[in-house]
Amino acid sequence: MIFGHYRLNIGGGMLVPAQVRMARAAVGFSVRELAQRSGVADSTILRFETGKGDILTANLGKLQATLEAAGVVFVSADDAAGAGVRLKR
Repeated sequence: MIFGHYRLNIGGGMLVPAQVRMARAAVGFSVRELAQRSGVADSTILRFETGKGDILTANLGKLQATLEAAGVVFVSADDAAGAGVRLKR
């Protein structure tokens, strides 16, 4: 885990902006809805998702927890594939 900014450790990998975008799409959340549910400002989410800014580890943890509660499973990158998301059954 990088303390203070940017990425949160998930099973040995790092949560990346594309995963947050994919997770939002998978559960049908707009940026505004994710912001309301997580307590993280929509501008912070947009900056992170577009790669235009860092995010505090605490805020990324809130996004991850909110999306996981909605049924998202974050998948770390490995030798066969990049980082991604899937939905719980």
